[in-house]
Amino acid sequence: MEGPISAAIIAAGIGATALGLLTTLAEASTGVHDALEWSASVGPLSGKTTLAVVVWLLAWAVLHMVLRNKPYETVRALVISSVLIALGVLGTFPEFFQLFS
Repeated sequence: MEGPISAAIIAAGIGATALGLLTTLAEASTGVHDALEWSASVGPLSGKTTLAVVVWLLAWAVLHMVLRNKPYETVRALVISSVLIALGVLGTFPEFFQLFS
């Protein structure tokens, strides 16, 4: 069964997308920016990365439970994850997130 492997791969993409989304939201909203500033020396990066890791771990746990006994094509998981990672990376580029500031 490739379900657990696919779960981990897709969860990585979800985590990357979460980081990109949080980066864009922090730039677009001073309220989100301030809420994510958990450490004055690091700024909102501390909240963005911590929440992205939490999202990744939760996604991995949920997807593992859903896919653990199911045959799931690893290639499909890689395509899904690649798209999600690309969206996440896009959200971290200043040229993109400054459109919302």
